[in-house]
Amino acid sequence: MQPLLLLWLAGAVFCDLRWRRVPNALVLAGMVGALLSLAVGAALPGLDGSAALMGGLAAFAVLLPFYALRLMGAGDVKFAAVLGLWLGLAPLLPIAIAGSLLAFAHAVAVLALRRWPFFPRLMLALSGRNPDGAASPSARRPIPYAAYLALAAFGWLAWQVPQ
Repeated sequence: MQPLLLLWLAGAVFCDLRWRRVPNALVLAGMVGALLSLAVGAALPGLDGSAALMGGLAAFAVLLPFYALRLMGAGDVKFAAVLGLWLGLAPLLPIAIAGSLLAFAHAVAVLALRRWPFFPRLMLALSGRNPDGAASPSARRPIPYAAYLALAAFGWLAWQVPQ
């Protein structure tokens, strides 16, 4: 089931970078895939149902206050919860740290490009604006956090999971 996980992560990266949102259909597909992989015994090595459930609940509980404070989108929170279902509790901290560092780098790049506009198209793309500079619906949430969590999960899978 790892190819399904990789496909789901790639879909999240594409959607969140492109539209700054993670569609509910993608979140639901990821949840079904995670539960199906657990049910047929095709989950990641060493992952059982209780560890997966703990991962999903922990990710949801930790990120829900950020949504309540309007610091994060609901799609990011739901994506992280399903990521916890796929991977369990243990890898969530390193993935969250790596994803947050990527999001921080994104924010620093946006601030630097606003201050020194050497690459105006890159600044517009990073800040979620249209090529003409007008604010797009994605400009409300300029940091695609789910995409960075997914990229960090790709890295963790490449580093930890035997082929």
